[in-house]
Amino acid sequence: MNINIRKAGPEDFSTILTLIKEFSIFQKTPEKVTITLEQMVAEKDISQCLVAETNDGEIVAFATYFFAYYSWSGKALYLDDLYVKETFRKQAIGKKLLDSIISIGKNEHCKKIRWQVSGWNSAAIDFYKKMGAVIDETEINCDLVIRTN
Repeated sequence: MNINIRKAGPEDFSTILTLIKEFSIFQKTPEKVTITLEQMVAEKDISQCLVAETNDGEIVAFATYFFAYYSWSGKALYLDDLYVKETFRKQAIGKKLLDSIISIGKNEHCKKIRWQVSGWNSAAIDFYKKMGAVIDETEINCDLVIRTN
């Protein structure tokens, strides 16, 4: 099966939102998804997303990312989410997406790519290690939700 990796556009947001919700169930945290289709459309100018699409146009995976700056290393690309639908796993789609992210990072002169992986997700950890990633077990993520009253 041929898979095409391409930049997502607003016409893809509905499908991407469905995949985000599917991913949150896989992560066992569906309650954390608060984004809406309307918000995705409103924030389309800052949204960076790649999709993996089959020959017949079905989107089966996505990767969201943004550029960041780290005081210790400089310009970086942050891979926010990478998800492949369960029925399409083990077909190198995740590798194609990650290779595309790496290519974007290189083309944009980034010094590194950073992302998270759940400690329980040994398959993902193994995959990332095979790709050459170093898994940092020192740092812990912090989220501060900004509430608008």
